[in-house]
Amino acid sequence: MKTPLSSTSSFSTRNARPPPYLFILIAFVVTVAVLYAQDFIFSQLALNLDQSLSRTDKLPFAIERTEEGCDVFSGRWVKDELNRPMYEESECPYIQPQLTCQEHGRPDKEYQYWRWQPHGCSLPNFNATLMLETLRGKRMMFVGDSLNRGQFVSMVCLLHRVIPDHAKSMETFDSLTVFTAKEYNATIEFYWAPFLLESNSDNAIVHRISERIVRRVSINKHGQHWRGVDILVFNTYLWWMTGQKMNILKGSFDDDEKDIVQLTTEDAYRLAMKSMVKWVRQNMDPKGSRVFFTSMSPIHVKSTEWGGRGGGNCYNETTMIEDPRYWGSDCSKSVMKVIEEVFGQSKFPITFLNITQLSSYRKDAHTSIYKKQWNPLTEEQLANPVSYADCVHWCLPGLQDTWNELLFTKLFYP
Repeated sequence: MKTPLSSTSSFSTRNARPPPYLFILIAFVVTVAVLYAQDFIFSQLALNLDQSLSRTDKLPFAIERTEEGCDVFSGRWVKDELNRPMYEESECPYIQPQLTCQEHGRPDKEYQYWRWQPHGCSLPNFNATLMLETLRGKRMMFVGDSLNRGQFVSMVCLLHRVIPDHAKSMETFDSLTVFTAKEYNATIEFYWAPFLLESNSDNAIVHRISERIVRRVSINKHGQHWRGVDILVFNTYLWWMTGQKMNILKGSFDDDEKDIVQLTTEDAYRLAMKSMVKWVRQNMDPKGSRVFFTSMSPIHVKSTEWGGRGGGNCYNETTMIEDPRYWGSDCSKSVMKVIEEVFGQSKFPITFLNITQLSSYRKDAHTSIYKKQWNPLTEEQLANPVSYADCVHWCLPGLQDTWNELLFTKLFYP
């Protein structure tokens, strides 16, 4: 029998004071919650979208589903000099001079040797023959800005090695670039549309415009060129991030007096996302085609954000960020919430390629100063390489090959 507590017990409920370690425990829990909150919010978007896909019938081109509980976008970078890079820069003649870092003097190659390793599972090996056989008689198109063009070029480099020289070609027609695998009657294409909607930045070559204007309800201006595509990969983000309100054109660019209203970045971005989802629903066949959307590509322009010296950026960075919770200020969570809101209402399954967090660690992988410069550099720039380092785009081979490994995974093993 247990002895009942007496009224003179040394621990009195009425006068009890919580032990000191309880305060330490509470403080620890609160700290962890704050640190991981943004990671949870971001990963939850991909999880929610994946769950909505899992409720649909078998997706076109799918071989089997990824093992349950495996989030291929959550993991770590591991060095793999045996299997990386997946091709050599000099082997792929299709890489634009803006992305050929070795040709333009980058002294190190460490950025090429990293492989993405998800927690608890592994990515399937990229199989170029399987991809080409799947594309036989079909079209695959990347639509968006120069970052999506980089992913398109990466895909071409991953595939072209198994195609004889006489059986492949690359041609450009204004905003459209087409790589053709002739023996497969297949094309991998890129279409320049940085906002997806019609804009004053639609010229694929001359598009550096200080005051950007986007025309509402205008996706068919570009969408007419996407019809008949079997696999679509969209992206749009960086061009919206002006730091100011967006200029939205209500009428036509041909109007003498233009009716322009200003919207917040989030509201303007929502217009584009809704237009894209509507276009997909009206023009794509869910039983025979697939649609992907690549999340925001991070930039690395503030070295203080990863513990570096003030005034620095990606220039001279040869190692990655090791903090698993790192999140740069350039990646807008409010824009991510817009994507979740709009895609969550889509009746057509859109596969979300959540490349943001894994790319955020890779401050080492940008082109930096190792690229073709289209204008002569001034003496002041040459004296300060940070001033002209490109911390937006990525060297090839490199990070964007991993984006395509993830695209391959989600295409065949959703």
